[in-house]
Amino acid sequence: MVKSCRRTNMKFPEGFLWGGATAANQYEGGWNEGGKGWSVSDCAKAHFDTDVTNFSAHNEITSEEIQYAMEHPEDMVNYPKRHGSDFYHHYKEDIALMAEMEFKVFRMSIAWSRIYPNGDDLEPNEEGLQFYDNVFDECKKYGIEPLVTMSHYEPPLNLVLKYNCWYNRKTIDFFCKFVETICTRYKDKVKYWLTFNEVDSMIRHPYTTGGLIRDRFKDKNFEEVIFQSMHHQFVASALATKICHEIIPGSQVGCMLTKLTYYPYSCRPEDVLEMQQKMRSIYCYSDTQVFGEYPAYLLARFKNHGLNIMMEEKDLEIMKKYPVDFISFSYYMSSCVAKNTEGLDTTEGNTVTAIKNPYLPSSEWGWQIDPIGLRISLVDLYDRYRKPLFIVENGLGAKEELVPDGKGSYTVNDDYHIDYYKAHFKAMYDAIHEDGVELLGYTSWACIDLVSESTKQMSKRYGFVYVDADDYGKGTYNRYKKKSFYWYKHVIETNGGCLSE
Repeated sequence: MVKSCRRTNMKFPEGFLWGGATAANQYEGGWNEGGKGWSVSDCAKAHFDTDVTNFSAHNEITSEEIQYAMEHPEDMVNYPKRHGSDFYHHYKEDIALMAEMEFKVFRMSIAWSRIYPNGDDLEPNEEGLQFYDNVFDECKKYGIEPLVTMSHYEPPLNLVLKYNCWYNRKTIDFFCKFVETICTRYKDKVKYWLTFNEVDSMIRHPYTTGGLIRDRFKDKNFEEVIFQSMHHQFVASALATKICHEIIPGSQVGCMLTKLTYYPYSCRPEDVLEMQQKMRSIYCYSDTQVFGEYPAYLLARFKNHGLNIMMEEKDLEIMKKYPVDFISFSYYMSSCVAKNTEGLDTTEGNTVTAIKNPYLPSSEWGWQIDPIGLRISLVDLYDRYRKPLFIVENGLGAKEELVPDGKGSYTVNDDYHIDYYKAHFKAMYDAIHEDGVELLGYTSWACIDLVSESTKQMSKRYGFVYVDADDYGKGTYNRYKKKSFYWYKHVIETNGGCLSE
C-alpha cells in the first residue's frame, strides 16, 4: 500500500470534483439483457490481426459486416463491447470501489437502446430505466455525483438500418424523446449532463458517433452526409439542453470535445499556418455548441467544398438560444503538423494519425505523453470560451500483469500510471492557479479497466482497478486494486495537497 501523502498548500479549489469516467458501450456489458436492444457498438468487431496503431482499419464497417454481426448474437469474442467489464452485474461492487477512492463524481453514460431498444419505440423499457435508478441510488448512497453522457458511441442499431440514423432529421425527435424520458426519470438524481460524447469525432469515425455506414450513401458526397448529420446533432444538443433545464432546475449541461492539441513541427510560417488550420478544424464543433452559431470558417468550408447542409427555418435560432453551460473534453496526447510531411515520422493518437514529436515519449500504442499540452489546452479553451471547463477523459493505456499483493490477493504495480497522472495533475494545478482557468473537475479514463474504443482490447488497461478479463472475454471478471488505486485515493483525500510532496 502507498503511504499517506503529506498535506501541503498545493491544493485544488474547494469543491473540485475528482472522479473517474466510463462509457456504457465499453464497460456495461449485459448487452442483450434487461430488454436492451442492439446498438451500433454491439456490432463493432475486434480486429485481432490488425496493427493496434491503425485506427481506421479498426473502425471501418460495412453493411455486410453489420449483417454478419447480427447473425451471430452468441459471439462475445469478436465483439468485445457486448461483454465490456460487466458493470451490469458488478455495479454495486464497482461503485463501492469508487467510494473507497473517495470519488466526488462518476462520469458514465446511459445506453440509449437500453431505454428505447429500437430508438423509435412508443414507450420506454422500464427494466432499463430501473437499472439506472439502481446505479444512481448506489452513487447517492456514497455521496457520488453522477455526470451522465446522454449519447456515447451507441445509437440504437434500428435507427441506422431503418433511418440512416443522424442523417435523417427524424432522429432529432427520437433523441429528444429519449432525453425527456431520462431527465424526467432522474431529475432528482442527476445534475450534470453531457449531450454527445466527442461530437466532433463523427468526422473521424462516422459509424460509431453518427450511425453512418459509408456504403449506404454511394450516390452522395459522404463529407456532406457527415456534416448534415452533425447539424442534426447540433440542433438535438440545443434542444436537449432546453429540455434538461426545463425539467431539472439548476442542472448543468455541457458539450464534450475531443481535445486534439497540435504543434507546428517547425517555426516555418507554412507549418504554423497548417497548425492554425488544423486547430480550427477541431474547435469548429465546440465553437458551434458554445456560441450557438456556425463559425465563419466552417461556413466557408461548406461553401468551398460544395456542401449543401439542409436546415429548417428555426434551427439556427434554436442553436443560438440554448448553448451549453460548460465545456468538457478528453485529453490524452498532442501531435505535430507540417505543410510538407515527407520524411517525417508519424504516430497514432486518440482517433488520429499525426506527425511524431521528437521531444515526447510515447505509450505502447504510439500515443505521445505531453502533460504540458494539457495546460496549453486548458488555457486555449478557457481563453476562447470563458466558460467553466471539465476534464472528463485523460489517462494512459498500458499492458499489465497481476502479481500477488502479499495479502492473499493480487495487484498491479502500475507506477507508470502514477507518474502519468502526477504530471498531468501538476499541469492542471498550474492552469488553475497561474493561468486563472476555471476547472470544475477531473474524471480519469477509465477508472476501472474496460474495452478500449480504438482497438476493442481489454489489454489496453487504463484503470485504477484491474478487471480479470482478456481480449477474448475470458476470465473471472474479478476486480483487483492496483497500486494507483491507493495513490489516487490520497490525491482526492488531500484535494491534490500530496502532489507537491
